[in-house]
Amino acid sequence: MAILPNGIRHLPGYLDREAQEHLVDLIRAIVIEAPLYVPTMPGTGKPMSVRMTNCGALGWVTDKARGYRYQPIHPTTGRVWPAMPQELLDLWEKLAGYPKPPEACLINFYADDAKMGLHQDKDEHAFEAPVLSVSLGNTCLFRVGGQDRKAPTGSFRLSSGDIVLLGGEGRLAFHGVDRIYPGTSTLLKNGGRINLTLRRVNP
Repeated sequence: MAILPNGIRHLPGYLDREAQEHLVDLIRAIVIEAPLYVPTMPGTGKPMSVRMTNCGALGWVTDKARGYRYQPIHPTTGRVWPAMPQELLDLWEKLAGYPKPPEACLINFYADDAKMGLHQDKDEHAFEAPVLSVSLGNTCLFRVGGQDRKAPTGSFRLSSGDIVLLGGEGRLAFHGVDRIYPGTSTLLKNGGRINLTLRRVNP
């Protein structure tokens, strides 16, 4: 187990199987309204290895022309994002320790060969609010470091039902997903991993 930077909390197995299945059903309904799409990197236009969508008043998007940003509409359908389910709002209220609700829930789908390079969540204006992350499906190897990209990092596994909060000093910690472990969960019929990250964008 990695020694976590101050302000980062790992809550293993926080959601039981029934709660996980319920969240997956909610996500399926969201994806019907707001389909998963492949985001691209700013400048290069290189496609990311995850597919994503959002729910809530705002959604995090990225593309070659305009880069990382939050916006109220889906980049391919042009429709507003679906509302955030009450179950996610309740999780935030219980765990975030922040008085205002989340404005965005980024939904990332990782196929079993997907990964996510080290990055900071810094496109928000409310760094005093944590980022709340929910893992569903196959286990991943999660890497976390400090506020400098060159700071030492440690890694630990996130299993289905785990929650991680990045807050306080750890709010701007670099983090990423090194790999997915296929066959480690039966939650998603076709494998892979879903990661939900709840964010407060505006103070």
